[in-house]
Amino acid sequence: MIQRKFNLPKSNSFFLFGARGVGKTTLLQQRFNKESAVFLDLLDVELFDQLLLDPGRFKALINSPENVQKRVIVDEVQKLPKLLDLVHLEIQKTKRQFILTGSSSRRLKQHGTNLLAGRAWVYNLYPFIYFEVEDQFDLKKVLEWGTFPEAFLAQSKEGAREFLNAYVGTYLQKEIQQEQWVRNLEPFRRFLAVAAQMNGQIVNKSKIAREVGIDDVTVANYFEILEDTLIGVTLPAFHQSVRKSQRQSPKFYFIDTGIKRALEKTLTVELLPQTSAWGEAFEHWFILEVFKNASYQRLDWEFSYLRTKDDVEIDLVIERPGQPRLLLEIKSKTHIQEGDAKALETLGKDTDPRAEKWLVSNDPVEQPFGSTRVLPWQKALKDLFDD
Repeated sequence: MIQRKFNLPKSNSFFLFGARGVGKTTLLQQRFNKESAVFLDLLDVELFDQLLLDPGRFKALINSPENVQKRVIVDEVQKLPKLLDLVHLEIQKTKRQFILTGSSSRRLKQHGTNLLAGRAWVYNLYPFIYFEVEDQFDLKKVLEWGTFPEAFLAQSKEGAREFLNAYVGTYLQKEIQQEQWVRNLEPFRRFLAVAAQMNGQIVNKSKIAREVGIDDVTVANYFEILEDTLIGVTLPAFHQSVRKSQRQSPKFYFIDTGIKRALEKTLTVELLPQTSAWGEAFEHWFILEVFKNASYQRLDWEFSYLRTKDDVEIDLVIERPGQPRLLLEIKSKTHIQEGDAKALETLGKDTDPRAEKWLVSNDPVEQPFGSTRVLPWQKALKDLFDD
C-alpha cells in the first residue's frame, strides 16, 4: 500500500479537499480506524436521504453511545452544506475533531458557507507525488498516464486508458453539470478539449471563446470551475509590480498529465523522448511536482512564470519567504550544454541579481554553468522538499 507524504492534524478539525479519485477516503482509512472514528459517507444514498430530510439526525448519529467519544469523518460534505452549521456548533461545544472531505469547496462557497470561520484548517490532496511512489516510479509511464491512483496502479496500459477516459467522460463533464455549475454541457466539453490542447500556454480567453463558441466571461468561469474543483492550477505572469502582473495573462495546467492527454484524446499516442510532446509533458509534470509538494509541506511560496516581449522565458519563478527568489528552467534533455542556461543567465541578471538559478533536466550530471546550477530533476526535488 502506498503511503501518502501528507501530515494530517491529530486533534484540530480540518477540511480535506481533492478531485474525486485522488485517494481522500483511502488516506483517512489508513490513518483512522473504526474504533477511533465514525465515518459518514454522503455518497451513500440512504444516509444522504435521511440527513437531507432530517439534518438533526446527524447529531443523533455522532452522539450515540458508541460514537460520542470518536472523531467524526464526513465524506463529500459539499453535498449537504447545511451540516456545517451543526458541525460548527459541535466544535464550539465539545472541541471534538471533525474531518470533512469534499471534491470542491465551490458549492460550500456558493451557499455562503464560511468554512467554519477558521475553526477547521484546509488541506488539499492531489494525485501521487514522486516521493510517494519513488520505488515504483517510471518517468515515461507517469508522463503518459499521470499519477491518479487508479491509473498509476493499473495492471496494464489498457486499464489506465479506460480509467482516464471514463474519468473525463463522467466526472469532468457529467458530474460538474449535475452540480449545476454548467447549464449546457456541450460548450463545456469543447472547452475542456481546447484547454487541454493549450495546457501550459499563456491563456488567451478570446481565442478559446472563438474556438468553443462562447464569450470571454464564460471561458473565465470555466477555468474557475476547474481550479475550484482542483482539476487544474493557474500560474500567473511574473512582474515586480503586482498590479502589472495581474494585467498579464496567466498559464493554466491540468493537475495531471494523464487527464490532460485524455481530454485531448492522445492516450493512444506514445510519448517519445527528444520530441516536443515529451518536453511539454516533462515540464508540465515537474511544475505540478513543485506545486503539490509545496502545498503538502504548507510552504508559503508563490509561483509565476516570466516571459519577455522577445519571448525569452523562465518556466517557474518561486518566491520563498526568507530565502532568495528561485528562477527555475525545466528541460527534458539528457545532455545539458552551456547554451541551455543562456535565458537564466541573462534574465537572472536583469530580474534579480541575487536570485538563485536552477536548470532542471534529465541530465544525470550536476554542474555549474556560470551562476546557474544544473541539476538532475531528482536532486532538485530532494533539495527543495526532502526533509
